[in-house]
Amino acid sequence: MRAWCAILCVGLLVAAANLAAQAAAAPPFTDADAERFSQKIAGLVRNGASPAASRPPVAITVTEPEVNAYLHYRAKPQLPVGVIDPAVSALGGGRISASATVDLDAVRLSKPRSWFDPMRLLRGRLPVDVRGVLRTSAGEARLEIEWARVNGVSIPTVVLQELVTFYTKGESYPNGIDLDAPFALPLGIRDITVLAGRATITQ
Repeated sequence: MRAWCAILCVGLLVAAANLAAQAAAAPPFTDADAERFSQKIAGLVRNGASPAASRPPVAITVTEPEVNAYLHYRAKPQLPVGVIDPAVSALGGGRISASATVDLDAVRLSKPRSWFDPMRLLRGRLPVDVRGVLRTSAGEARLEIEWARVNGVSIPTVVLQELVTFYTKGESYPNGIDLDAPFALPLGIRDITVLAGRATITQ
C-alpha cells in the first residue's frame, strides 16, 4: 500500500490553484468518499493477486473527491513524514496537478550544501504545487512535468527531483522515484486514463 501511495502522490496524485481558499471552507469530500476509494483499492489488490492472463481486464473509475478524501482521512499513516495535506486534481487530457505542504528544512539539511545550491534558499514548511501530464501504457507510467512551484515561486525540475527523491525513498524505491524515468504501475494495472475530475484505472 505504501508503494501505491507513493505512485499516487507522484503519478495522480494534484491540486487546483485555489486550494488555499478551499482549505478555509468545508472539505468537498466526506469519509464516505474515502470508504468508496478504499473498497476500490481493495478490489484492485484482489484482482492483482491473480495472473493477468487468467482474468479479463477490469476497469474502475475513481473520482477527485474519493482520492482526496482517502488522502485526508485514511492515508496519513502511510505518507512520508514531512508531507502534509496532499491533494489531487484531475484536469483532463492526462493532465494532473499535485499539492502538499512540505518540510523543506528536512531536505535542505539532509546533506551539505554549496553556496550555489538552490536548496539553501528553501526553508520551513511551504506549499509545493506541481502540474504535469501522466502517460501510461502496458503497465508503465511516465510523468511529464509542466511546472513546479514552491510558495508560488517557480522552481527548476532538478529541485523538484530532489524533493521527490527525498520523500519517496523506501523499501519499494531505494533511490526514490526518478521523474525522468518510467515506473511500473502496481497491482498489475495496465493504464490510467485521466479525465476531468476522475481517472479510469484498467487492470
